[in-house]
Amino acid sequence: MDFAIAGAFLPTDELVPIARAADELGYAGFAIADHVVDLETIATPYPYEADGSRRWDHATEWPDPWVLVGALSAVTTRLTFFTSIYVAALRSPYQVAKSVGTAAVLSGGRVRLGVGVGWCREEFDLLGQDFATRGRRTDEALELVDRLWSDDWVESGGPLYPTPRLTMRPRPEQRVPILVGGMSEVALRRAARHDGWIGDVCSTEDAIGFAKRLRELRAELGREGDPAVVVALNDALTRGDFARAEAGGITDVMTMPWLYYHGFQATLEQKIDGMRRFADDVLDR
Repeated sequence: MDFAIAGAFLPTDELVPIARAADELGYAGFAIADHVVDLETIATPYPYEADGSRRWDHATEWPDPWVLVGALSAVTTRLTFFTSIYVAALRSPYQVAKSVGTAAVLSGGRVRLGVGVGWCREEFDLLGQDFATRGRRTDEALELVDRLWSDDWVESGGPLYPTPRLTMRPRPEQRVPILVGGMSEVALRRAARHDGWIGDVCSTEDAIGFAKRLRELRAELGREGDPAVVVALNDALTRGDFARAEAGGITDVMTMPWLYYHGFQATLEQKIDGMRRFADDVLDR
């Protein structure tokens, strides 16, 4: 099992030192969240809280994920970066392919694209993208993006993104894995068609159930190989808890280790101390 630092909601000026510490302490990954803007007032309920409210306040910073990967990869040597999650349907697939592909090249292939269809209708409206078709556009865009990263020339007659013969460079030297976020059956089916799944905060039992369902769906599609299953566990505290999750098919755990030792209001120094203590208590054993 790999452990990734969850970078959501952190001040931007803390991200470089935290990524550098994660790289040195043996964490495998760094998860990056995505929003273009944070609207003051929205009618769309946030789907991952029972009351529909957002988990963050308006002071939360949302740096561009792929600019951030460029900066963080320059000060690390082994850490892998992935988005949890990137709302591709807010952007042109050509821009997605260009940004992610460039980040993959600059980082030496240390990138995975974690993508979801998005939930905030008002953000889609603001950026001039149709909310109702976001699922279909995501599916077609991911197929197109994958080809833009690998083929010398790309041409497509897709109904949503018809593409004349073109090439895009630089291209990643190795394929960028695509992981799909979301907790619905539709999201799991989309994940089964790609390289894995990213979940939200959930219990170990629920995460194991999602992993089992994902394997079933991949078997139906004839997909070989074990998919990535990336999740934040709200009830795993000990090495035994994480071992149980790993046995159940969880491949990556997103974590904010300082919460175990210093709580939500931890300073930067306390966050790095918590990362070090968690590495000693869990990673090294």
